[in-house]
Amino acid sequence: MPSSITLQPITPEHHPLAERLWQLYRHDLSEFRGNYPEADGLFRSERLQSFFSEADRCGYLVRQGDQVAGFVLVRGLVSGLRVMGEFFVVRAARRQQVGWEAALAVLRKHPGDWEIAFQESNPGAAGFWRRVAAEAAVDGYKDEERPVPGKPDVEPDTWLSFTV
Repeated sequence: MPSSITLQPITPEHHPLAERLWQLYRHDLSEFRGNYPEADGLFRSERLQSFFSEADRCGYLVRQGDQVAGFVLVRGLVSGLRVMGEFFVVRAARRQQVGWEAALAVLRKHPGDWEIAFQESNPGAAGFWRRVAAEAAVDGYKDEERPVPGKPDVEPDTWLSFTV
């Protein structure tokens, strides 16, 4: 059953909302990345801020009806190689096709060459992104491991490359 999601561009008035959602997102990822919040109890948000200030990046709030269900952050809009920078769906909206619809909507909104990275230690993300790539890719996708720059002690990322 369709979730009837919409993508709403993140504008300056949405920054506080996006920052709060970012904390939920980083908390979810801490299970797989081993990150802890800073001394003030908040996770670092410099990466999020870059999506508000750099020309080749954009963000969308994912809405399910009138509810905020997550966000999508994309980079590479100017360079031509788009990257799914960050992707988050609140737990209440998971398993309802919200993420599926949001991912495909963003990919189709910005057609061209795409890359999506995830960690194999997050099996939900690994399966999800491979299914999305198989659905969206014009000619299939390439799957490769790449070391995380500057973090030799961290497991490599898996990158999917494809064209929409």
